[in-house]
This record gives sequence, structure tokens and C-alpha cells, in this order.
Amino acid sequence: MSDTGTTGAAAPSKPLGFWGCWSLTVGVMIGSGIFLLPTVLAPYGLMSFGGWLLTGGSSILLALVLARLAARTTRTGGPYAYARDAFGDLPGFLIAWGYWASVWIATPTIALAFVGYLSVFFPQLSDNPVAQAAIALTLLWTLTLVSIRGVREAGLLQLAMTILKLVPLALVILAGLIAGSPDNLPAANPQGGHPPAVLATTALLTMWAFAGMEAGVIPAGEVRDPQKTMPRAIVSGVITVALVYIGSTAAVMMLVPADALATSTSPFSDAARVLGTWGPPLVAIGALISTAGSLNGNIFTSGQMPLAVALDRLAPAFLSRRNKGHAPYWSLVLATSISSVLLLLNFSRGLVGAFTFLLMMSTLTTLIPLLVSALAEFRYSWRTARGWAAIAVAGALYSVFAILGSGLEVLAWGTVLLLAGVPVFYLGRQKPAAEPYSR
Repeated sequence: MSDTGTTGAAAPSKPLGFWGCWSLTVGVMIGSGIFLLPTVLAPYGLMSFGGWLLTGGSSILLALVLARLAARTTRTGGPYAYARDAFGDLPGFLIAWGYWASVWIATPTIALAFVGYLSVFFPQLSDNPVAQAAIALTLLWTLTLVSIRGVREAGLLQLAMTILKLVPLALVILAGLIAGSPDNLPAANPQGGHPPAVLATTALLTMWAFAGMEAGVIPAGEVRDPQKTMPRAIVSGVITVALVYIGSTAAVMMLVPADALATSTSPFSDAARVLGTWGPPLVAIGALISTAGSLNGNIFTSGQMPLAVALDRLAPAFLSRRNKGHAPYWSLVLATSISSVLLLLNFSRGLVGAFTFLLMMSTLTTLIPLLVSALAEFRYSWRTARGWAAIAVAGALYSVFAILGSGLEVLAWGTVLLLAGVPVFYLGRQKPAAEPYSR
């Protein structure tokens, strides 16, 4: 394998452009969860759209914060780079550590979701854990090999998967506009709950759908004209996702009667029946592509984050080694190896609880980077750009709302996971170099 060493010699042209960053943002955010959300939200009726508007609007504010930070800091690392520049080495490292851990902990769950959707076409998989594990591992390492091949190849695959995953969702939205009936829509507040409480509940249910927006700014060092490309990509990506979520939820509610929707195990497939016999299989294929695309994006970022930290000499040098395709191959191999072990834990009866526990610990570390990014922007803007400072405050408040909404247990154990990075920081740092590494 050709190695550019820790300096990562520059290629003639950086491999990622607007569509590569956009597809990372959209592709990571739209995973398997969207296909069950209409059922989850059905008991809250039309008030669930209030939750969508709150989380969608707040996510757009956070996207604006990330866009401004991305225009200012064009090094690889995204939230890690922003935190390090604003608050120092240790806070920056802890953001990177927590985010990286959350990626390799979440990756096996996405792979298992893919196998679950595959069992729609191959029911025998449901009772064959060995086959499930084999398929999930094969998928993990196949996508890892694509990322190792090069940043350009991983970006092209991500773009293709993102476009393909949007096709069935767009068809369902179109079907809702053409064949949907307002009579199928649920009541405004079917359970009669206190409106502010219902709004808060639906916001907590929908906020997870916007997790992953930062993926598009993490590989900044591989992006052409990053100061313009990344801000446009992340803001347009989050807006795309918000429109898809709200449009598809409305379409499903108009196509499936409220009583049936509340008990449906596959709301999009039920809605797609209006397209004919090929509708439900198309949705299942879309779910497979959606899950694989989210997995591909997670694997890609699992290599970029340790690369960024190692380039700053805050992690072992081997993690910054890249090949001719600019792929940080050791970082990718390490992350996927850990994910593979965790995936196998899920198939060991006595260890399922340990895997679930790790997943709970990592929940907080998916939210903290957004909060710290908002605080970093506030620190930069509060004296000279009060409007941006206000946007940063709004984004920070939403992040705090999301963190508190995840529960005290998640908050406690997530803090433990973050603090576990402190000894790693002191043990893994490299000795000071005479010259900084090239990005």
C-alpha cells in the first residue's frame, strides 16, 4: 500500500466538492429511523408537526453555526477543530474522542438494521444469527475497503446512495400529494395532552432524526474551496432533510388512516401500497440503501476524526498515515475493528447488555459536539457580530434541551465516557515537532 506518511502529500485536486459534502450531511442524517417515525408520531396527531418545526428550525440554526465555523476553520475535524481552536487541546480532544467513540459504537447498530431490512426479502435470516453476523461484518468491511480505496471513491458512493435513498421517499411524498386524503389525517391532539408538553415530547422524538449534520464539515481538509463549499453544503443539506422528513410524514399520514398508522410496523410500506404491488418492495429497498448510506458515511467519518487529531499531534502518528487516495487507512481499520468486536458482542447472550450499555453511553457524545460548536461561535462573535452570537445562543439552548431530554442516566454515563478520554489524551500525545504537520 502506497503511503504518503503523516504529512498526507497533496493530490492535484481535493476529492470532495459541494455534492460530496451535501451527501455526507444528508446521507448520515437520513438513516433507518425515518421509516418508523410516522408510527411513533401518530399518537400525537397534527401537533407532531410542531415538533418537526421546532427541531427542524433549531437544526437549521445549528447548521448556520457550523457553516460559519467551517468558513473560519478549514482544517479536517469539524467540531473537534472548532473546539480546539476556541478552548484548547484537551477540550478539543475530548470532543473528538467522544464523537469517534459514538461512531464506532453506533456503526454495528446500523449494520444490524440493514440485516433486519434484508430479512424482508430473506425471512430465513431472522432465525440465523450466524448469517446475520456474517452479512453485517461483510457489509462493514466492504464499505471500509471502499473508504480505504480513497476519499473520492467513498464520496462518490455516498452521493449515489443518498440520491437512491431519496427516490422512494420522494415517490411517497408525490403519492401523498396525488392520492392522499385529508380525511386520513389524525386529530390535532388525539390524547388531549397539555400542548406545551406534547410539543416538548414530539421535539424529543424528532430531534434524533437530525443527528449527524456535522458529518459534512469533518473532512474539511479534503474539500475543494472549503470556505464556500462546506457552508453551502451543510445548510442546504439540513434544509433538504427537514423538507423530506416533514413532507414524508405528512404524506404517510394522508395515505394511511390514523388508527392503522398508530399500530403499523412499516408505515412507509403501508403508504406505498397506493403505488401498486411494487410499492412496498421499493420502500424496503430504499430502507436498505438508506441504512447502507448512513453506514458508509459513519465509516468514512470514523477515519477522518482520528486523522485530524493525529495531524495535530494529539494522537499516535500512525493514525495520520494516508495512501494515495488520501484515505487514513489505519484510522479506518482501527475503528471498523472495534465496531466488529462490538457487533459480535450483540450476538453473545451474556454480552448484549454490555453492548446496549455502550450505546447508551455514546448517546451524549453525539450531542456535545454541537453544543461546544455553538459555544465556540458565541466566543468568536459576541463582541463583533451580535446577530451570529444570538444564533449561537439559540443553537446552544437547543443542544442543552436535547442533552437534558436524553435522560439523567444517559447524561451520567456519557460524561463517564468523555472523562475516559482524559488519560487517553495524556498517553497518546506525540512529542512536540519543530514544524506543524501539513493538512
